[in-house]
Amino acid sequence: MTTSDRLFGETKPSRLFLMAAIPGAISMLSSSLYQTLDGVFVGQGLGSTPFAALNLAMPFVIINFSLADLIGVGSSVPISISLGQGKGHEANEIFSAAVVMIILSSTALGILMYAAAPLLMSLMGAAGEFRDLAVQYLRVYAMLSPVTTIVFAMDNFMRISGKLKSSMGLNIFMSACSGILEWLFIFAFGWGIWSAALATCMGMALSATIAFIPFALGRRTLRFVRPRFSAALIRRIISCGTPNFLNNIAGRITSIVFNMMLVRMGGQDAVSTYGVLMYTDGLVQPLLYGTCDSLQPALGYNWGAGKRTRVRAIEKYCIAAAAIISLTAAAVVHTIPDTIASLYVDRSLPALITATTGALSLFSFAFVTRWIAFVTQSFMLAIEKPRYAAAISISTALIFPMLLLLILSPLGLDGIWLNFAGTNTLAAMLAIAILLRERKNLMKGDD
Repeated sequence: MTTSDRLFGETKPSRLFLMAAIPGAISMLSSSLYQTLDGVFVGQGLGSTPFAALNLAMPFVIINFSLADLIGVGSSVPISISLGQGKGHEANEIFSAAVVMIILSSTALGILMYAAAPLLMSLMGAAGEFRDLAVQYLRVYAMLSPVTTIVFAMDNFMRISGKLKSSMGLNIFMSACSGILEWLFIFAFGWGIWSAALATCMGMALSATIAFIPFALGRRTLRFVRPRFSAALIRRIISCGTPNFLNNIAGRITSIVFNMMLVRMGGQDAVSTYGVLMYTDGLVQPLLYGTCDSLQPALGYNWGAGKRTRVRAIEKYCIAAAAIISLTAAAVVHTIPDTIASLYVDRSLPALITATTGALSLFSFAFVTRWIAFVTQSFMLAIEKPRYAAAISISTALIFPMLLLLILSPLGLDGIWLNFAGTNTLAAMLAIAILLRERKNLMKGDD
Protein backbone atom coordinates (compact mmCIF):
# COMPACT_ATOMS: atom_id res chain seq x y z
CA MET A 1 0.00 0.00 0.00
CA THR A 2 1.45 3.37 -1.06
CA THR A 3 1.42 6.66 0.84
CA SER A 4 -1.40 7.84 -1.43
CA ASP A 5 -3.49 4.72 -0.68
CA ARG A 6 -3.20 5.19 3.07
CA LEU A 7 -3.74 8.95 3.02
CA PHE A 8 -6.60 9.24 0.52
CA GLY A 9 -8.31 5.90 1.06
CA GLU A 10 -8.16 5.32 4.82
CA THR A 11 -7.63 8.60 6.70
CA LYS A 12 -10.73 9.93 8.46
CA PRO A 13 -12.32 12.69 6.30
CA SER A 14 -12.01 15.38 8.98
CA ARG A 15 -8.36 14.55 9.56
CA LEU A 16 -7.71 14.27 5.83
CA PHE A 17 -9.22 17.71 5.33
CA LEU A 18 -6.92 19.22 7.95
CA MET A 19 -3.88 17.36 6.60
CA ALA A 20 -4.55 18.48 3.01
CA ALA A 21 -6.40 21.79 3.18
CA ILE A 22 -4.25 23.53 5.79
CA PRO A 23 -0.93 22.95 3.95
CA GLY A 24 -2.71 23.77 0.69
CA ALA A 25 -4.09 27.03 2.04
CA ILE A 26 -0.74 27.96 3.59
CA SER A 27 1.00 27.21 0.29
CA MET A 28 -1.35 29.42 -1.65
CA LEU A 29 -1.30 32.10 1.05
CA SER A 30 2.47 32.31 0.77
CA SER A 31 2.12 32.71 -2.99
CA SER A 32 -0.58 35.36 -2.62
CA LEU A 33 1.47 37.28 -0.05
CA TYR A 34 4.34 37.33 -2.51
CA GLN A 35 2.03 38.58 -5.26
CA THR A 36 0.97 41.34 -2.90
CA LEU A 37 4.59 42.22 -2.18
CA ASP A 38 5.29 42.14 -5.90
CA GLY A 39 2.71 44.89 -6.41
CA VAL A 40 3.90 46.83 -3.36
CA PHE A 41 7.56 46.65 -4.42
CA VAL A 42 6.81 47.82 -7.96
CA GLY A 43 4.26 50.46 -6.91
CA GLN A 44 6.30 51.92 -4.07
CA GLY A 45 9.78 51.24 -5.44
CA LEU A 46 9.37 52.09 -9.12
CA GLY A 47 6.25 54.28 -9.29
CA SER A 48 2.76 54.40 -10.73
CA THR A 49 3.72 53.98 -14.39
CA PRO A 50 5.64 50.69 -13.86
CA PHE A 51 2.80 49.48 -11.60
CA ALA A 52 0.27 50.19 -14.34
CA ALA A 53 2.57 48.53 -16.91
CA LEU A 54 2.80 45.40 -14.75
CA ASN A 55 -0.98 45.17 -14.56
CA LEU A 56 -1.34 45.74 -18.29
CA ALA A 57 1.06 42.87 -19.04
CA MET A 58 -0.14 40.48 -16.33
CA PRO A 59 -3.05 38.93 -18.31
CA PHE A 60 -0.57 37.88 -20.99
CA VAL A 61 1.81 36.48 -18.37
CA ILE A 62 -0.99 34.24 -17.14
CA ILE A 63 -1.86 33.24 -20.71
CA ASN A 64 1.79 32.23 -21.06
CA PHE A 65 1.24 29.77 -18.19
CA SER A 66 -2.08 28.55 -19.57
CA LEU A 67 -1.01 25.52 -21.62
CA ALA A 68 1.24 24.21 -18.85
CA ASP A 69 -1.62 24.65 -16.39
CA LEU A 70 -4.02 22.86 -18.74
CA ILE A 71 -1.72 19.85 -18.94
CA GLY A 72 -0.77 19.85 -15.26
CA VAL A 73 -4.34 20.04 -13.96
CA GLY A 74 -5.71 17.90 -16.80
CA SER A 75 -3.30 15.07 -16.03
CA SER A 76 -3.78 15.24 -12.25
CA VAL A 77 -7.41 14.13 -12.38
CA PRO A 78 -6.89 10.91 -14.41
CA ILE A 79 -3.71 10.16 -12.45
CA SER A 80 -5.63 10.30 -9.15
CA ILE A 81 -8.48 8.20 -10.52
CA SER A 82 -6.05 5.62 -11.96
CA LEU A 83 -4.33 5.31 -8.57
CA GLY A 84 -7.73 4.83 -6.91
CA GLN A 85 -8.45 2.03 -9.39
CA GLY A 86 -5.11 0.38 -8.58
CA LYS A 87 -3.61 1.16 -12.01
CA GLY A 88 -0.22 2.46 -10.89
CA HIS A 89 1.60 1.94 -14.18
CA GLU A 90 -1.09 3.78 -16.10
CA ALA A 91 -0.78 6.69 -13.66
CA ASN A 92 3.00 6.79 -14.25
CA GLU A 93 2.50 6.84 -18.02
CA ILE A 94 0.11 9.78 -17.77
CA PHE A 95 2.53 11.58 -15.44
CA SER A 96 5.53 11.07 -17.74
CA ALA A 97 3.63 12.13 -20.84
CA ALA A 98 2.35 15.25 -19.09
CA VAL A 99 5.85 16.42 -18.15
CA VAL A 100 7.05 16.11 -21.75
CA MET A 101 3.96 17.93 -23.05
CA ILE A 102 4.44 20.81 -20.59
CA ILE A 103 8.06 21.41 -21.57
CA LEU A 104 7.30 21.39 -25.30
CA SER A 105 4.20 23.59 -25.09
CA SER A 106 5.86 26.11 -22.75
CA THR A 107 8.79 26.51 -25.13
CA ALA A 108 6.54 27.12 -28.13
CA LEU A 109 4.23 29.56 -26.37
CA GLY A 110 7.16 31.42 -24.80
CA ILE A 111 8.74 32.04 -28.21
CA LEU A 112 5.43 33.28 -29.60
CA MET A 113 4.76 35.58 -26.64
CA TYR A 114 8.27 37.09 -26.77
CA ALA A 115 7.89 37.96 -30.46
CA ALA A 116 4.36 39.33 -30.11
CA ALA A 117 4.90 41.42 -26.95
CA PRO A 118 5.37 44.86 -28.62
CA LEU A 119 2.35 44.40 -30.87
CA LEU A 120 0.15 43.14 -28.02
CA MET A 121 0.92 46.13 -25.78
CA SER A 122 0.30 48.55 -28.66
CA LEU A 123 -3.07 46.92 -29.35
CA MET A 124 -3.92 47.44 -25.68
CA GLY A 125 -3.63 51.19 -26.26
CA ALA A 126 -0.32 51.66 -24.42
CA ALA A 127 2.30 54.03 -25.82
CA GLY A 128 5.69 55.48 -24.94
CA GLU A 129 7.26 54.50 -21.63
CA PHE A 130 4.06 52.78 -20.49
CA ARG A 131 4.22 50.41 -23.47
CA ASP A 132 7.98 49.83 -23.25
CA LEU A 133 7.83 48.85 -19.58
CA ALA A 134 4.99 46.41 -20.18
CA VAL A 135 6.95 44.79 -23.03
CA GLN A 136 10.03 44.43 -20.83
CA TYR A 137 8.03 42.73 -18.10
CA LEU A 138 6.24 40.31 -20.41
CA ARG A 139 9.36 39.32 -22.36
CA VAL A 140 11.22 38.12 -19.26
CA TYR A 141 8.42 35.67 -18.47
CA ALA A 142 8.22 34.56 -22.10
CA MET A 143 11.97 33.95 -22.38
CA LEU A 144 12.11 31.83 -19.20
CA SER A 145 8.84 30.01 -19.81
CA PRO A 146 10.42 26.55 -20.48
CA VAL A 147 12.01 26.41 -17.00
CA THR A 148 9.27 28.06 -14.92
CA THR A 149 5.80 26.95 -15.98
CA ILE A 150 6.28 23.34 -14.92
CA VAL A 151 6.52 24.29 -11.25
CA PHE A 152 2.74 24.36 -10.75
CA ALA A 153 2.31 20.90 -12.27
CA MET A 154 5.09 19.52 -10.07
CA ASP A 155 3.21 20.88 -7.07
CA ASN A 156 0.12 18.91 -8.14
CA PHE A 157 2.18 15.77 -8.65
CA MET A 158 3.70 16.10 -5.17
CA ARG A 159 0.25 16.25 -3.58
CA ILE A 160 -0.92 13.26 -5.60
CA SER A 161 2.08 11.40 -4.19
CA GLY A 162 0.91 12.27 -0.66
CA LYS A 163 3.71 14.80 -0.04
CA LEU A 164 1.45 17.53 1.29
CA LYS A 165 3.94 19.15 3.66
CA SER A 166 6.66 19.02 1.03
CA SER A 167 4.33 20.79 -1.37
CA MET A 168 3.66 23.46 1.23
CA GLY A 169 7.37 23.88 1.93
CA LEU A 170 8.12 24.22 -1.77
CA ASN A 171 5.57 27.02 -2.21
CA ILE A 172 6.81 28.88 0.85
CA PHE A 173 10.39 28.58 -0.40
CA MET A 174 9.42 29.80 -3.87
CA SER A 175 7.59 32.84 -2.50
CA ALA A 176 10.35 33.73 -0.03
CA CYS A 177 13.09 33.30 -2.63
CA SER A 178 11.23 35.40 -5.21
CA GLY A 179 10.41 38.12 -2.65
CA ILE A 180 14.00 38.43 -1.40
CA LEU A 181 15.37 38.58 -4.93
CA GLU A 182 12.81 41.20 -6.00
CA TRP A 183 13.61 43.40 -3.01
CA LEU A 184 17.33 43.17 -3.81
CA PHE A 185 16.85 43.85 -7.49
CA ILE A 186 14.55 46.88 -7.05
CA PHE A 187 15.64 48.53 -3.80
CA ALA A 188 19.28 47.46 -3.41
CA PHE A 189 20.40 47.30 -7.05
CA GLY A 190 18.02 49.91 -8.43
CA TRP A 191 16.99 47.78 -11.41
CA GLY A 192 13.81 48.35 -13.42
CA ILE A 193 10.51 46.53 -13.87
CA TRP A 194 12.17 43.72 -15.83
CA SER A 195 13.94 42.68 -12.62
CA ALA A 196 10.61 42.09 -10.85
CA ALA A 197 9.77 39.50 -13.50
CA LEU A 198 13.27 38.04 -13.34
CA ALA A 199 13.06 37.58 -9.56
CA THR A 200 9.80 35.65 -9.84
CA CYS A 201 11.11 33.49 -12.67
CA MET A 202 14.30 32.65 -10.77
CA GLY A 203 12.29 31.58 -7.73
CA MET A 204 10.02 29.43 -9.88
CA ALA A 205 12.86 27.80 -11.84
CA LEU A 206 14.80 26.91 -8.68
CA SER A 207 11.68 25.48 -7.00
CA ALA A 208 10.80 23.44 -10.09
CA THR A 209 14.28 21.92 -10.07
CA ILE A 210 14.03 21.02 -6.38
CA ALA A 211 10.62 19.40 -6.90
CA PHE A 212 11.75 17.51 -9.99
CA ILE A 213 14.73 15.72 -8.41
CA PRO A 214 12.84 13.20 -6.15
CA PHE A 215 10.64 12.16 -9.09
CA ALA A 216 13.69 11.69 -11.28
CA LEU A 217 15.30 9.52 -8.57
CA GLY A 218 12.14 7.37 -8.15
CA ARG A 219 11.42 8.52 -4.60
CA ARG A 220 7.76 9.42 -5.10
CA THR A 221 4.55 7.45 -5.69
CA LEU A 222 4.70 8.66 -9.28
CA ARG A 223 7.73 7.61 -11.32
CA PHE A 224 9.07 8.44 -14.73
CA VAL A 225 8.48 5.69 -17.25
CA ARG A 226 8.56 5.68 -21.01
CA PRO A 227 5.58 7.88 -21.96
CA ARG A 228 3.03 6.33 -24.27
CA PHE A 229 1.28 9.06 -26.19
CA SER A 230 -2.09 8.31 -27.71
CA ALA A 231 -4.98 10.33 -29.03
CA ALA A 232 -7.17 8.99 -26.21
CA LEU A 233 -4.69 10.03 -23.53
CA ILE A 234 -4.24 13.52 -24.97
CA ARG A 235 -8.01 13.95 -25.26
CA ARG A 236 -8.45 12.86 -21.64
CA ILE A 237 -5.81 15.30 -20.38
CA ILE A 238 -7.20 18.15 -22.47
CA SER A 239 -10.77 17.36 -21.41
CA CYS A 240 -9.93 17.46 -17.69
CA GLY A 241 -7.67 20.50 -18.06
CA THR A 242 -10.04 22.52 -20.22
CA PRO A 243 -12.04 24.12 -17.34
CA ASN A 244 -8.87 25.60 -15.83
CA PHE A 245 -7.56 26.50 -19.28
CA LEU A 246 -10.79 28.23 -20.21
CA ASN A 247 -10.77 30.05 -16.91
CA ASN A 248 -7.23 31.28 -17.55
CA ILE A 249 -7.76 32.24 -21.18
CA ALA A 250 -11.30 33.60 -20.85
CA GLY A 251 -10.40 35.43 -17.66
CA ARG A 252 -7.41 37.05 -19.34
CA ILE A 253 -9.51 38.00 -22.37
CA THR A 254 -11.90 39.68 -19.97
CA SER A 255 -9.00 41.45 -18.22
CA ILE A 256 -7.64 42.60 -21.58
CA VAL A 257 -11.05 44.01 -22.59
CA PHE A 258 -11.43 45.67 -19.19
CA ASN A 259 -7.92 47.17 -19.43
CA MET A 260 -8.61 48.50 -22.92
CA MET A 261 -11.78 50.18 -21.67
CA LEU A 262 -10.05 51.47 -18.55
CA VAL A 263 -7.23 53.04 -20.58
CA ARG A 264 -9.85 54.90 -22.61
CA MET A 265 -12.21 55.75 -19.73
CA GLY A 266 -9.75 56.69 -17.00
CA GLY A 267 -6.25 56.32 -18.38
CA GLN A 268 -3.31 54.98 -16.44
CA ASP A 269 -4.94 55.68 -13.05
CA ALA A 270 -7.97 53.51 -13.86
CA VAL A 271 -5.64 50.64 -14.84
CA SER A 272 -3.81 51.10 -11.52
CA THR A 273 -7.10 50.93 -9.60
CA TYR A 274 -8.06 47.77 -11.44
CA GLY A 275 -4.64 46.37 -10.55
CA VAL A 276 -5.28 46.99 -6.83
CA LEU A 277 -8.57 45.09 -7.12
CA MET A 278 -6.77 42.18 -8.77
CA TYR A 279 -4.07 42.12 -6.11
CA THR A 280 -6.76 42.13 -3.42
CA ASP A 281 -8.48 39.24 -5.15
CA GLY A 282 -5.08 37.59 -5.34
CA LEU A 283 -5.06 37.29 -1.56
CA VAL A 284 -8.40 35.50 -1.46
CA GLN A 285 -8.49 33.39 -4.62
CA PRO A 286 -5.35 31.39 -3.70
CA LEU A 287 -6.84 30.52 -0.31
CA LEU A 288 -9.95 29.14 -2.01
CA TYR A 289 -7.83 27.38 -4.59
CA GLY A 290 -5.44 25.97 -2.01
CA THR A 291 -8.28 24.61 0.12
CA CYS A 292 -10.27 23.01 -2.72
CA ASP A 293 -7.44 22.02 -5.07
CA SER A 294 -5.51 20.30 -2.28
CA LEU A 295 -8.42 17.87 -1.84
CA GLN A 296 -8.91 17.12 -5.55
CA PRO A 297 -6.52 14.12 -5.45
CA ALA A 298 -8.43 12.66 -2.49
CA LEU A 299 -11.80 13.22 -4.18
CA GLY A 300 -10.59 11.74 -7.46
CA TYR A 301 -9.00 8.76 -5.72
CA ASN A 302 -12.17 7.89 -3.79
CA TRP A 303 -14.42 8.53 -6.79
CA GLY A 304 -12.28 6.10 -8.78
CA ALA A 305 -12.49 3.60 -5.93
CA GLY A 306 -16.31 3.88 -5.86
CA LYS A 307 -16.43 5.34 -2.32
CA ARG A 308 -19.26 7.85 -2.85
CA THR A 309 -20.02 8.33 0.85
CA ARG A 310 -16.42 9.24 1.51
CA VAL A 311 -16.41 11.67 -1.42
CA ARG A 312 -19.44 13.51 -0.01
CA ALA A 313 -17.94 13.65 3.47
CA ILE A 314 -14.72 15.23 2.19
CA GLU A 315 -16.59 17.73 0.00
CA LYS A 316 -18.65 19.02 2.94
CA TYR A 317 -15.47 20.29 4.56
CA CYS A 318 -14.47 22.03 1.31
CA ILE A 319 -17.81 23.83 1.17
CA ALA A 320 -17.65 25.05 4.76
CA ALA A 321 -14.06 26.26 4.50
CA ALA A 322 -14.64 28.08 1.19
CA ALA A 323 -17.73 29.85 2.57
CA ILE A 324 -15.83 31.05 5.64
CA ILE A 325 -12.91 32.35 3.56
CA SER A 326 -15.13 34.22 1.10
CA LEU A 327 -17.45 35.84 3.64
CA THR A 328 -14.52 36.90 5.82
CA ALA A 329 -12.85 38.49 2.79
CA ALA A 330 -16.03 40.41 1.95
CA ALA A 331 -16.21 41.83 5.46
CA VAL A 332 -12.53 42.80 5.62
CA VAL A 333 -12.34 44.47 2.19
CA HIS A 334 -15.58 46.40 2.79
CA THR A 335 -14.38 47.58 6.21
CA ILE A 336 -10.83 48.79 5.41
CA PRO A 337 -10.71 49.69 1.69
CA ASP A 338 -8.61 52.82 2.34
CA THR A 339 -5.95 50.80 4.14
CA ILE A 340 -5.77 48.31 1.28
CA ALA A 341 -5.56 51.09 -1.31
CA SER A 342 -2.66 52.79 0.48
CA LEU A 343 -0.59 49.61 0.30
CA TYR A 344 -0.27 49.96 -3.46
CA VAL A 345 -0.83 53.66 -4.14
CA ASP A 346 1.56 56.38 -3.01
CA ARG A 347 -0.14 58.67 -0.47
CA SER A 348 1.08 61.65 -2.48
CA LEU A 349 -1.70 60.76 -4.95
CA PRO A 350 -4.85 61.37 -2.82
CA ALA A 351 -7.25 61.42 -5.78
CA LEU A 352 -6.09 57.97 -6.88
CA ILE A 353 -6.38 56.62 -3.32
CA THR A 354 -9.93 57.98 -3.05
CA ALA A 355 -10.94 56.42 -6.38
CA THR A 356 -9.36 53.08 -5.45
CA THR A 357 -11.05 53.07 -2.03
CA GLY A 358 -14.46 53.50 -3.65
CA ALA A 359 -13.75 50.76 -6.16
CA LEU A 360 -12.72 48.34 -3.39
CA SER A 361 -15.94 49.01 -1.48
CA LEU A 362 -17.99 47.95 -4.50
CA PHE A 363 -15.64 45.08 -5.29
CA SER A 364 -16.04 43.57 -1.80
CA PHE A 365 -19.55 42.30 -2.62
CA ALA A 366 -18.03 39.90 -5.15
CA PHE A 367 -16.80 37.68 -2.32
CA VAL A 368 -20.26 37.11 -0.82
CA THR A 369 -21.16 34.47 -3.42
CA ARG A 370 -17.71 33.67 -4.85
CA TRP A 371 -17.37 30.38 -2.96
CA ILE A 372 -20.47 28.66 -4.42
CA ALA A 373 -19.32 28.44 -8.04
CA PHE A 374 -15.70 27.92 -7.05
CA VAL A 375 -16.36 24.85 -4.90
CA THR A 376 -18.76 23.36 -7.45
CA GLN A 377 -16.30 23.78 -10.32
CA SER A 378 -13.47 22.20 -8.33
CA PHE A 379 -15.67 19.28 -7.28
CA MET A 380 -16.93 18.56 -10.79
CA LEU A 381 -13.38 18.56 -12.08
CA ALA A 382 -12.20 16.20 -9.32
CA ILE A 383 -14.83 13.57 -10.20
CA GLU A 384 -14.03 13.88 -13.94
CA LYS A 385 -17.12 15.77 -15.04
CA PRO A 386 -15.25 18.44 -17.00
CA ARG A 387 -18.23 19.66 -19.02
CA TYR A 388 -19.94 21.04 -15.94
CA ALA A 389 -16.68 22.51 -14.66
CA ALA A 390 -16.04 24.08 -18.08
CA ALA A 391 -19.54 25.58 -18.17
CA ILE A 392 -19.00 27.27 -14.81
CA SER A 393 -15.48 28.34 -15.78
CA ILE A 394 -16.30 29.97 -19.14
CA SER A 395 -19.44 31.60 -17.76
CA THR A 396 -17.63 33.07 -14.75
CA ALA A 397 -14.55 34.19 -16.64
CA LEU A 398 -16.05 35.49 -19.88
CA ILE A 399 -19.78 35.18 -20.63
CA PHE A 400 -21.21 36.80 -17.50
CA PRO A 401 -18.59 39.61 -17.28
CA MET A 402 -19.07 40.55 -20.93
CA LEU A 403 -22.86 40.51 -20.56
CA LEU A 404 -22.73 42.69 -17.46
CA LEU A 405 -20.19 44.99 -19.10
CA LEU A 406 -22.91 45.97 -21.56
CA ILE A 407 -25.70 46.13 -18.98
CA LEU A 408 -23.70 48.19 -16.46
CA SER A 409 -21.95 50.45 -18.99
CA PRO A 410 -24.14 53.49 -18.14
CA LEU A 411 -22.55 53.48 -14.66
CA GLY A 412 -19.07 54.15 -16.07
CA LEU A 413 -16.17 52.95 -13.93
CA ASP A 414 -18.53 51.97 -11.11
CA GLY A 415 -20.17 49.55 -13.54
CA ILE A 416 -16.83 47.79 -14.01
CA TRP A 417 -16.23 47.55 -10.27
CA LEU A 418 -19.77 46.14 -9.73
CA ASN A 419 -19.29 43.68 -12.56
CA PHE A 420 -17.46 41.27 -10.26
CA ALA A 421 -20.31 40.99 -7.74
CA GLY A 422 -22.86 40.47 -10.50
CA THR A 423 -20.73 37.84 -12.22
CA ASN A 424 -20.31 35.79 -9.05
CA THR A 425 -24.01 35.95 -8.27
CA LEU A 426 -24.91 34.61 -11.72
CA ALA A 427 -22.19 31.95 -11.45
CA ALA A 428 -23.57 30.82 -8.09
CA MET A 429 -27.01 30.38 -9.64
CA LEU A 430 -25.52 28.29 -12.46
CA ALA A 431 -23.58 26.13 -9.99
CA ILE A 432 -26.67 25.43 -7.89
CA ALA A 433 -28.58 24.42 -11.03
CA ILE A 434 -25.81 21.94 -11.96
CA LEU A 435 -25.78 20.43 -8.46
CA LEU A 436 -29.54 19.97 -8.52
CA ARG A 437 -29.33 18.28 -11.92
CA GLU A 438 -26.63 15.87 -10.72
CA ARG A 439 -28.11 15.32 -7.26
CA LYS A 440 -29.27 11.74 -7.91
CA ASN A 441 -25.89 10.64 -9.25
CA LEU A 442 -23.99 12.36 -6.45
CA MET A 443 -26.17 10.81 -3.74
CA LYS A 444 -25.63 7.20 -4.85
CA GLY A 445 -24.24 4.70 -2.35
CA ASP A 446 -20.79 3.11 -2.45
CA ASP A 447 -20.00 0.65 -5.23
